[in-house]
Amino acid sequence: MPAPLFDHLHATHCHALRVRSGRSQDPAHRPGLWIDDVPVPATDPLAERRRGTELARPSQSPRSVLLRYADGLSDLIVVAPRGRWDRTALARLAAGESAAPDDARPVPEVFLAAPAPAWGFGDDGSSTPHVVDLDRAGDEASWLTALAVTLRRYDPETPPVIGTDHGRFTVEPAATLGASKPSSVTGPALAGLLFGDTADTDGPDREEGEHGATATSVGESEYVPCLAPPFPLTVSVLRDATGPRLRCDHMSSHFSAEIAVQFVRHLIHVHQQVLDRPQTPPDDVELLDEAERARTAALGRPPRSLTTGPVSVPGALARVVATRPDHVAVTDGDTAVTYRELDERADRSAYGLRARGVRAGDRVGVCLERSAELVVTLLAVLKAGATYVPVDPAYPAERLAHTARDAGLGMVVTRLPEFPAVANCVQVTPDELLEPPRAGWPSSSGEADTSAPSPSPDDAAYVIYTSGSTGRPKGVVVPHRNVIALIDATRDEHRLGEADVWTWFHSSAFDFSVWEIWGCLLTGGRLVVVPYFVSREPDHFRDLLVAEKVTVLSQTPSAFAQLLDVEHTDVSVRLVVFGGEPLDPRMLLPWFDRHPERSCRVVNMFGITETTVHVTEQTLTRKLALAATRSVGRALPGWHLYVVDPAGRLLPPGAAGEICVGGAGVALGYLGQEELTGRRFVPDPFTGGTMYRSGDLGRLRPDGRLEHLGRIDSQVKIRGFRIELDEIRSVLLENPDVRTAAVLVRRDDPAGAATARIDAYVTLAPGGDPARVRERAAGILPEYMLPATVTALDALPLTANGKLDPSRLPAPAALRSTERAAAPAAVTDDDLVASLTEIWSDVLGVPVGPDDDFFELGGNSLSAVRIGAALRACGLPSLRLRELYRHPTVRGTAANLSVQDEASRM
Repeated sequence: MPAPLFDHLHATHCHALRVRSGRSQDPAHRPGLWIDDVPVPATDPLAERRRGTELARPSQSPRSVLLRYADGLSDLIVVAPRGRWDRTALARLAAGESAAPDDARPVPEVFLAAPAPAWGFGDDGSSTPHVVDLDRAGDEASWLTALAVTLRRYDPETPPVIGTDHGRFTVEPAATLGASKPSSVTGPALAGLLFGDTADTDGPDREEGEHGATATSVGESEYVPCLAPPFPLTVSVLRDATGPRLRCDHMSSHFSAEIAVQFVRHLIHVHQQVLDRPQTPPDDVELLDEAERARTAALGRPPRSLTTGPVSVPGALARVVATRPDHVAVTDGDTAVTYRELDERADRSAYGLRARGVRAGDRVGVCLERSAELVVTLLAVLKAGATYVPVDPAYPAERLAHTARDAGLGMVVTRLPEFPAVANCVQVTPDELLEPPRAGWPSSSGEADTSAPSPSPDDAAYVIYTSGSTGRPKGVVVPHRNVIALIDATRDEHRLGEADVWTWFHSSAFDFSVWEIWGCLLTGGRLVVVPYFVSREPDHFRDLLVAEKVTVLSQTPSAFAQLLDVEHTDVSVRLVVFGGEPLDPRMLLPWFDRHPERSCRVVNMFGITETTVHVTEQTLTRKLALAATRSVGRALPGWHLYVVDPAGRLLPPGAAGEICVGGAGVALGYLGQEELTGRRFVPDPFTGGTMYRSGDLGRLRPDGRLEHLGRIDSQVKIRGFRIELDEIRSVLLENPDVRTAAVLVRRDDPAGAATARIDAYVTLAPGGDPARVRERAAGILPEYMLPATVTALDALPLTANGKLDPSRLPAPAALRSTERAAAPAAVTDDDLVASLTEIWSDVLGVPVGPDDDFFELGGNSLSAVRIGAALRACGLPSLRLRELYRHPTVRGTAANLSVQDEASRM
């Protein structure tokens, strides 16, 4: 709303009365009345603008204007100073009665409005009143109760403050609706209730309300709030000759028209329950009626339908192989593998798996570095009719062993000499699969069945392990048909095809790799393997994108932030897909500067491992990036969304609740965890299928787009990996030296996902050492889950309710081993050491000494990238991640950089 209008309305109290010709005394006969004939109907935009002009015109004394329209309706607009005239006095003026200043009394300030709510989706457009006929008017108390219940259902975290023309009120939750009582409060009011009480209460129109209060008729006239309503959402209950009516006016800066209209529907439905079922507990009130539930359920369905067929991943790939056998399928450095070669190598490896006893339905572990060999092995497992279980070679031995035991692996394909020995699980290399089985294998006694089975689309294709709150990861079982549906849902929209070159950037143990590998190969593209160290060195990664002419790039926001730190003008990708963690779209503005929307499409996709990688898609533009949109778009074809409250009831657009996902991507469940599967994979009440309760917080917009608002529980996303903080806490508590523990995530830059860091706080038994606590955790947790710091406290700070109080936790302490802390670091004047020390301290957020270990201080691959970028910005020699692993101290790194610098000058 323009500032001058806002300022004027702060100083005036504005009422408008619409008078129907022939039903009341013609006010035009009153002396001193300005009359204007407007040659359009009352609903015409010109009439709206004319009313707005009169409502906004300054007035130092009472002023009346009669606007007469071509359809026979009239608006009598009465404006007077706020400090001297209340609604009763103005109503008397409008009725032509005496209203001397002595009759007027000051009214409370009602323009103190609450900030725009997140669920309002203000559209900054025109605000049109919404009027609904009512069966019963009720009384002011019943409407205050209904308003409070409805507001709480939309926003449970914010106590409702409801403004009226005689003060502000709230209604605290009571045992029943009938026991709810309004009480006076202070503070800004988001919603207001104006109850029709301007008629003479001693006259014949007085009537008794449902709760014993009085409701009054305003006769032949209708109260119409001013153009800028006194509250952002103003509900007026009034009467005219046709009966009770409800009118809603809203500020378009706070509420979109769609949200205001639906709020009125829900408010009326709740009010009916207040009147008809006063014994109902507030938590049991239904916000939506049957028709509204059907409309809301339909809102979360995609605009396009899914066209897919019953086929397995090998079956779908066979069609690609048949049409382009000699085209390159995978590029891995200097190695190029055609589709024919990929298919033939996978056949031979599948034969080797079957010869070693792998049967349909078995689970086979795959623990290999990102490579063409890994792609061949994954396909071989599927061709053998088995299910692949990917694990990252960088995982600690304990996590590798747990995955092998939990998944019941009989075989692991790996080149990792340190892969732990697990009972009944044999280890083979990819090379050995191409050789005849050794003595003792089933084939040595003629028992092997090496025929190639045809997996069913309903068979499990893979099991990917995600973090679990119990302290150990849990396996998600995903069938072939889900992968095929994902590709079919995105193929046409994103024009995926044979001309595309994709990157494979992410670990095979992260489900984003499912999209990268099979999204590329099942659409006939070329898959470029990104080696681990290249993925962590943005300038080298940029060079690879340019050299390989990559067209489809999939990234977590954390990883993409590193690419933006280097010059990227020559990168010629046509499609960037984000996933894995929340995206702040403002980070994309430098990308849009060099890669306009007409040449590169940027898509943000929300997804969950349990619903097969992606669920929604939102194409981002510069305009949306500038607006910092939180939308992750609409559901993919074949997928659908619901947002529900804690009781599992559908919530309307705008209201925040738990995101539930149904449709083609829902996984088969958690491996070996029936009770957990039953809690999270539940019947879909609208389709008869299964939906997944994600634990993610979100809300639907009126256009069906989803806004993702984070996690409901202690789960977080760091660098795309889903992490249960309770799992980390459980691992810490397993240490006999740890009495209590707390784990939280901090960001040096709240808007930068790449700066996320896990900090742990512990109370220790006598003799306990935080460094040893972290060292033990490093043997169990993967690198991305390892706390950057472990700080010892005498006691964890608690709230009055006995819960952890994160606001009182001190800044994390730097990790130092006992031995190193006892020996102070030598002082050096070396400029490079001094510069490195300053940069490391800034990036890691802790004091750093020349001989402190980078990884013991909480460093990881992303913080190493940030250090490299800071070095380049200062004109210092570039730091490579592999060299940091070899020289993890400031002094060691400085010496290595000096040697490299001397060598480059020779």
